[in-house]
Amino acid sequence: MAVEKAIASSSLAEVIDRILDKGLVVDAWVRVSLVGIELLAIEARVVVAGVDTWLKYAEAVGLTSSEAVPA
Repeated sequence: MAVEKAIASSSLAEVIDRILDKGLVVDAWVRVSLVGIELLAIEARVVVAGVDTWLKYAEAVGLTSSEAVPA
């Protein structure tokens, strides 16, 4: 069985479809302080996912009730 290396370009639609299918989480935490005094604190969590993906993982961590999720 031979292994072929194909150079394939992904369109924007394919990339967006993959992100919505698998999901994407960006978790950032920034703190700026000067001489021990906190000047700025930013915490951000960004989740991008399709509805089906979000419901599947939200139910697994207890964010939704099982009655609200379709079978």
